[in-house]
Order: sequence, then structure tokens, then C-alpha cells
Amino acid sequence: MLSQAAQTPDAVARVRGGTAYPGIRGTVKFHSRCGGTLITADLCGLPETETNFFAFHIHEGSDCGGEAFADSKGHYNPRDVLHPSHAGDLPPLLAHGGKAHLQVFTGRFRVCDVIGKTVLIHEHPDDFQTQPAGNPGRKIACGVIRAVR
Repeated sequence: MLSQAAQTPDAVARVRGGTAYPGIRGTVKFHSRCGGTLITADLCGLPETETNFFAFHIHEGSDCGGEAFADSKGHYNPRDVLHPSHAGDLPPLLAHGGKAHLQVFTGRFRVCDVIGKTVLIHEHPDDFQTQPAGNPGRKIACGVIRAVR
């Protein structure tokens, strides 16, 4: 899958930090694959925390704007299931020196399903239990998913 990730993605989100963490930046790429989507995240400027884990989700909103990324809305959850089974629930990011790389395949959505939605990074790891969103803390970075081709 690594060589496939080097190919031109079908969609990309350019992630930027909010006012509390303006140094966060990076890209999240989405590649259509048989049966689902290959997601590759490359980020830098993440804050040093006790665990260096950060919740990482796809949200319903079509814009990051608003106070504290409020326009990003809640988790992408088209089947109306409990957390952590939302289509937008992704594995946590693990940072080292403020940098994180994650590559994951999901069969929960196709790229075309999430174009126009948002990618969010939260200040804490997801606990995978608390409803409705895993108690991940405030939203610290956001990017809108846009089609490439």
C-alpha cells in the first residue's frame, strides 16, 4: 500500500491548526481502493502532550470556520451507529517531535462519500467508549476534503 499512496490521491485535506495551535499543518490524502479508501496523513507542529496521541476523525461539516472549528459539526456517521463505529472514526495519530504519519485502509466509506466533509484533529486521544464522540477534547486542527481529479 505504501507505493499506492505515492500515486496522485483522489482527494486531499490541507490541515491547519486553530488559534491555540497555529503551527499545526499537513495533508491528509484519500485514495480510492477496491472495497474502500486508503488514507495517508502527514502532519507537523503537533503539541507535545503526556501521551502524544491525538484523536483523528472525519466530521460532517463542509467548513472548518467558526469559533473553535464549530462549523465542522460532529462525526461523519451516515449509518447512525454508536461511537467508535462511526464511518468517520479513525485510529489515533501518534506524534513524535510534533510530527505524525498515519496510513490506514477503511471500508467504512468511499472517497466520493467524504468529499466536502472535514478532517479534525483533537487535543486528546479518543477513549473509544464515551458517547457520542470518545471524549477527545477540543478541536485543534481542521481541513476540508477536496477532490483532486
